[in-house]
Amino acid sequence: MITRRNLLIGTASGMAAPMILPSASWADDALELNTPGVLTAAAEGTFPPYSFLNDRGEYDGIGRNTMAEIASRLGLEYNPVITKWESLLVGILANKFDIAASAMGINAERQEQVYFCDGWVESGSRLFVREDSPYTSSADLEGKRVGAIVASIFIPVAERIVGPDGEVPVFQADVEGMQDVANRNIDGVILDSISAAYLITKASLPLRGMPNIEQSYQLGWPVNKSKPNLVRAVNEKHWEMVEDGSFAAICEPLIGFDPTPADPIRSLL
Repeated sequence: MITRRNLLIGTASGMAAPMILPSASWADDALELNTPGVLTAAAEGTFPPYSFLNDRGEYDGIGRNTMAEIASRLGLEYNPVITKWESLLVGILANKFDIAASAMGINAERQEQVYFCDGWVESGSRLFVREDSPYTSSADLEGKRVGAIVASIFIPVAERIVGPDGEVPVFQADVEGMQDVANRNIDGVILDSISAAYLITKASLPLRGMPNIEQSYQLGWPVNKSKPNLVRAVNEKHWEMVEDGSFAAICEPLIGFDPTPADPIRSLL
């Protein structure tokens, strides 16, 4: 929605392919949980397909469903908490939540504040315009109006595209910016490629993405630095899911493919 969107590539280098760590038996006290036996995971709940309320009013998404399965494999009760995007990292730093199950970009600045579980999704910032617009590249939008999510890394991307004579309106949610493009109020919007593709299909919006990714990044789950064993345990169970195909089975119905990074950024423990 990513900032959610402060999605700079992390400086940590990854291994060539996902690796399953040796299985460990994780007791509650070893996991450093706020409440023994319960994994409290925060997410904003308004960023499909990562975390959102589905048509039945249920908390859903590839982040939510993956984290719920990880909790199950660890023998934990899963306690999802919906909060504002701006509160996610603040809550992790204050140890209010065990982990944030929302999609958060891994970058060097954040790695100084929190631990990240291994990168679990690879995506990128993409410029979206109306289907019937004449634009063929981001260069065509110099001096135009290109929107972005408030307090996000997408803002400097949009500012670079429009230049000094353009304008960058900000939005609280992806769908707001997309609707403004569809309604011709702005010329384009910078969004997460995976999220936008899902929303365009789901809502049948008359939008199209430019062929190039403006900035690629990996998404991770942040954890307070007092919980290194929780990071290790989540990584272990996540890569088990990648290996046995259950992670792909969660992702493919919502986005059509497995977004596991080919070269995942590893936790800096």
